[in-house]
Amino acid sequence: MGYISRPALVKLRDYKYSGTDKSITSRLILTPYWSWLVTLVPKTVAPNTITLTGLSLVFMNILTLLYYDPLYLAEKDGASGPPNWMYWVWGVSLFLYQSLDAIDGKQARRTGMAGPLGEMFDHGCDAINTSLEVVLASRALNLARSRWTVSSQLAAVANFYLTTWEEYHTGTLYLGVFNGPTEGILLIVGIYFITAIYGTTVWDKDVFETLGLTKIKILTDNLPHYRFNEAFMAFGAVGVAFNVVTSYTNVYKHEKAQGRSVLLPIIRLLPLVISCSLNVLWLSYPTYNDSQIIHSSIFVPFLFAWGLQFAHQVGLMILAHVTSQPFPIFDAMWLWTGLLAADLNAEWLFDKPPFFQTTPERRALAVYATLLISIVSYGRFVYLVINDITEFLGIACFTVRKRDKEGHWEDAKKVDAQKKDL
Repeated sequence: MGYISRPALVKLRDYKYSGTDKSITSRLILTPYWSWLVTLVPKTVAPNTITLTGLSLVFMNILTLLYYDPLYLAEKDGASGPPNWMYWVWGVSLFLYQSLDAIDGKQARRTGMAGPLGEMFDHGCDAINTSLEVVLASRALNLARSRWTVSSQLAAVANFYLTTWEEYHTGTLYLGVFNGPTEGILLIVGIYFITAIYGTTVWDKDVFETLGLTKIKILTDNLPHYRFNEAFMAFGAVGVAFNVVTSYTNVYKHEKAQGRSVLLPIIRLLPLVISCSLNVLWLSYPTYNDSQIIHSSIFVPFLFAWGLQFAHQVGLMILAHVTSQPFPIFDAMWLWTGLLAADLNAEWLFDKPPFFQTTPERRALAVYATLLISIVSYGRFVYLVINDITEFLGIACFTVRKRDKEGHWEDAKKVDAQKKDL
């Protein structure tokens, strides 16, 4: 132990998960399926193993993307086009990820392994998947190297951050009637399947023309003419706006009922704003619409690094939640990202040329160095947190075991039964 303070570790014993799911799809369709699916999993399988298996399927999707389109060009920029079966695999894998992500909590209760480590592990995998799906879905929508992909990244991380921020303040994970883990994932699964059937270029078609609505003047004269992929991004923006309102409403009501400041939670959104602003600033050379990072082979490594930094931020927030600690504000990665962003944009910020990123090769070196630092930083965080929590609570991360009162590893249910007898 050492990363988490002793007083914070003690608070782990008081933590109780609280969640509310208002999704009709989840309650009427998916929950019966999930309840059946978990019965197929042996009770010797640890919940975190199920979660990690689901994330591994997404990693496999990323590997297929990098194999068939390593430059992330998409057909619109000259990619030869991966086989259609790849999108079928992506859709099935994402659906399985959702299924495994949904049953890990049920498995935890079946095996007596429910606790704060499971929630942290689950949220950590979800945070990583958030950015990975941006890369995959943008490829399926034939967007790839475009500012629309950046917009999708912003929308995805904002949605996830807001949900976690809301849980920190209210103590409850709220999932609305239409939420990301349920309907959002099913929507992306549908995108993969449609792309598998019709190809990526189907998303470049005009919505009104394709649906035969051009003769309805009231629509064509008053609504923007979007392509399908652009319309999907606009829908995502509406979703973010709705999530902002509902999340803050829940936090406002809770903080007011507790007699606490309703403005302080807004200040705690600054980490999201600062992180996103620094990354967008870095991308804005020479201009945001003509970014030399977006329109290059280092765009995907850049998104991966950003995603890991985001996962680290969310991990710190969840850790603070389960240990009843102060909200984490500062992130050391801001210094690194800020320096590189300022360096590349030094010409219009300081009227001086860049100090380091003077060539495409040096820009690539900066991005890959950032990716490496992000991997090491987040990997260290995950290792230390898992080690501290498992040692303190006497549990295993990937096996269904706990330590008995004598310090011996035993089956989790056996240890729980002994505690009840006492």
